[in-house]
Amino acid sequence: MRRQLLLHLSVLAVIVATATACDSSGPKAGTPDLEARGATMTTAKPSRQDLSNRVSLSGKVTMNPVFGLVAPVGGEVRYFDVSPAQSTPTRPTRVATIWANGKANAVEVPAGATFAGRLVPDRSTVTAGMPVVSATLAGYGIVADIDAAQAYKLSDALPSVQVQIKNGPGPFACTVRGTIAALPAGIIPDPPKPAATPSGPPNGAPGKAPAINEAVPGREGATPSEPTGMRLVCTPPADVKLINGAAATVEVVTETATNALVVPVEAVAGTQGKGKVDVVRPDRSRETRDVVLGLSDGKVVEIKSGLTGDETLAVPGPNIPPAKEGNTGPTPSEPK
Repeated sequence: MRRQLLLHLSVLAVIVATATACDSSGPKAGTPDLEARGATMTTAKPSRQDLSNRVSLSGKVTMNPVFGLVAPVGGEVRYFDVSPAQSTPTRPTRVATIWANGKANAVEVPAGATFAGRLVPDRSTVTAGMPVVSATLAGYGIVADIDAAQAYKLSDALPSVQVQIKNGPGPFACTVRGTIAALPAGIIPDPPKPAATPSGPPNGAPGKAPAINEAVPGREGATPSEPTGMRLVCTPPADVKLINGAAATVEVVTETATNALVVPVEAVAGTQGKGKVDVVRPDRSRETRDVVLGLSDGKVVEIKSGLTGDETLAVPGPNIPPAKEGNTGPTPSEPK
């Protein structure tokens, strides 16, 4: 019995020694530390860069495209009687004036284009920017159709237009002609007929009255413009070779910002100038802050105000939690 007891004690001592050795020299087993639920894992810092807002349009090369000219100011439009050009004008052609506060403001068809029609009745009251005259460009132009969703993005300013002809020249700068507004059909009225003189022709021969719709010398070939949809018309440099009907991509830069403060679009909630971001505090908690938004290229968005540039932002930004299942609207009040 004594021998068996000593044997058991020896085995127990070996087990305890082995466990102690493993505990002192081997790695400790355990679970890794976890962030608290809801902690922000991805962040971003604001940065600065030049930014531009671009709109891409589908266009094509077109011969003799029609474009519109607008009233420079609001007032009363008074048209001139414009005879058809016998050749491509090399100087601007004055076709109307807008009278406002006793001052005449000229409306001129640019050199290289011809008068194509009046778009409103003579002596109408018009507003600034309203199309009043249509003109026909002599030669090639680039025409890009514009849908309603793009109209207000392009209506205010067109500082830069670049064109790439499919499988052809480009990209090259393209000079915008006229307005992008849709144009009604143009009208080219006949000039007033000369008044009949009271004295008859020599030898008492009866005078000849002008016939109705009689052709007026100098008016042959004067064709008024047809209505158009919203479109952009621009002219390429003279050394660019064009083929009528060739497809083109037109890229319009509508706005630019230099050294703008920008953040990733994923860090911002909101559009149309107002948004919210989540600023991450040193203790990893969030502070939702209102910001004023500017330009965006789809990857970053300009922050006009609301941030200094030193903040750390949570990505993704603030969001609205989804509605609970079955909650389809406000709960009706209980009857009293």
